[in-house]
Amino acid sequence: MRLLPARLLVLTLALGAVVALFGAARSAKEARDKPEALYEALRLIRPEKPLTAKAFTLPAPGGGTVRLADFQGQVIFLNFWATWCPPCKEEMPAMERLYRKLKAKGFVVLAVSIDTDGEAAVVAFLREHGLTYPVALDPTMEVARLYTVRALPSTYLIDRKGRIAAMALGAREWDGPEAVALMEALLAQPS
Repeated sequence: MRLLPARLLVLTLALGAVVALFGAARSAKEARDKPEALYEALRLIRPEKPLTAKAFTLPAPGGGTVRLADFQGQVIFLNFWATWCPPCKEEMPAMERLYRKLKAKGFVVLAVSIDTDGEAAVVAFLREHGLTYPVALDPTMEVARLYTVRALPSTYLIDRKGRIAAMALGAREWDGPEAVALMEALLAQPS
């Protein structure tokens, strides 16, 4: 008779696990179907009307150039930052994890440094922090002004059609569940 309570406990735990898994799957689907809640959860600013991301070309560390057009058809996480900015340093490891998780799906982080201390300082920072996503150099802040950057870090989420979907002022937990779900919702949209 003592086995009955043990079996009942096991059955109850198993049923609870099934309900929890179903609920998590349902929540993820709802997030993809209704990303508005994700924009709110991440405190993102949405444009009132669709805005096309402004084209630019900037030098890349180590030579060459980076053009926004190089990433056409991808979801672009355009981040303005500097090596001396504490909130920038805080969010960059999460940006790297997000980039590694989603880059195979057509997602790119493009980090635009506004540092004026020279390319060597930026390269040393990238190496020290193990950052592998594309970086561009904007020491004159020409592109930062083009995007009306007023604070660091500033991030623009650009959809596959080249439109600004949202903007963030300040650091975020970019590899958290809401951010990942939002990026996946943007990736699911047609280009």
